[in-house]
Amino acid sequence: MTAQAPVQAGARADEVRIGVALSAMGFVLAGLGACVAILARDLDEPTSRLALLSSGFAVGLLLVAVVGPRMLRRWQMPTVLGLGSVVCALGAVLIAVAPSYGVAIAGGLLVGLGGALLVLVAPLMLNGPAAAARLSRVNAVASGTGILAPLAIGTLDGLGPSGRLALLAAAPPLLALALLTRRSKAGKRTQDVEPPVPVLIDSAPAVGLGRKWRRVGRRVVVDVGVGWLRVVLAVAVEFCFVVWAVARLVAAGLPTATAALLGSAFPIGMAVGRAIGPIRWRGWSPVFPSGLLAACGTLLVSMVDVPAVVALGLVVAGLGVAPLYPVTLAALVAIPGISSARLAAVGAMASGTAILVAPALLAVLARVVDLRTAYLVTLPLIGVLFLLSRRSDRAAFV
Repeated sequence: MTAQAPVQAGARADEVRIGVALSAMGFVLAGLGACVAILARDLDEPTSRLALLSSGFAVGLLLVAVVGPRMLRRWQMPTVLGLGSVVCALGAVLIAVAPSYGVAIAGGLLVGLGGALLVLVAPLMLNGPAAAARLSRVNAVASGTGILAPLAIGTLDGLGPSGRLALLAAAPPLLALALLTRRSKAGKRTQDVEPPVPVLIDSAPAVGLGRKWRRVGRRVVVDVGVGWLRVVLAVAVEFCFVVWAVARLVAAGLPTATAALLGSAFPIGMAVGRAIGPIRWRGWSPVFPSGLLAACGTLLVSMVDVPAVVALGLVVAGLGVAPLYPVTLAALVAIPGISSARLAAVGAMASGTAILVAPALLAVLARVVDLRTAYLVTLPLIGVLFLLSRRSDRAAFV
């Protein structure tokens, strides 16, 4: 027992580090939607131009999914964790104080790059027999922290200063983490660690692509393609709400500060939905009841131009959207015939693709019609997800 004590202490220290990193990153990501509306006001830019702010995380996710394994072959995990913390903190500061559109977009890109590095090392540092429980704990804390972001942004904006200054709160813990990590002893190298477990933190798993795929059967390729598309659709629906919820409340007639406060409705629904877990009813896929809730929330957000109803719709949508990503990713990684690590990399690419495209697509539609009508784009996404969520004789797309 004495010999195991240092190991257990090290494991707890890693869990605390990752918990701090993902919580700070989750705070920033959850605040992006409110910052879109506030930046549009502060910089006198149309909200549609600020869609690129959310694209930063997507670009970072795609880049790190490709180059991350090479970095981990050269650098130890604590080094990558420290680098990701510094980069993410710098991005949050730039968004908070950005005097121009270009600086704000650069901040979004740095948040994406740094955040993707944090998500890359999280499953590696928490790997082991109790990995699932440890990842669940840190992600539960991170989800709870995410709820605080729109509340803090809205409260500060209502007091006079720009609400986006609330993002500065994420920088001190990230920088402190980087400093403490630099002083800590070097951890295990990547090649000495077991295969990583995908981490679930608001649509952001990250795992390296590794070597090229070997030849697999045509049916397996089809199954992987369908699984990839399902993850894209699930993440696309989620980030339409993450990025544009506050802007929709502003369009419904609320002041920006009040809209930022009520923007917490969607992350609250998400947190409750993830605490409940996938809804299973008879032999139906969990995607169906969850998707129906998400569709009902979409209709409330889009069809009724009353702020209270819009906020209620965001809660309902959050409840429905919450299980979609974990369910679709788990089904993808469980496809037989290909290693789970490579399938997790496919999931990372799917997430990055969705985050890059979906909010921007909604912004384009909002230029043609109004934002409340553009929100209806989530309904066909959910409809296609329904069509793809059926059992085949080879793989169960739950």
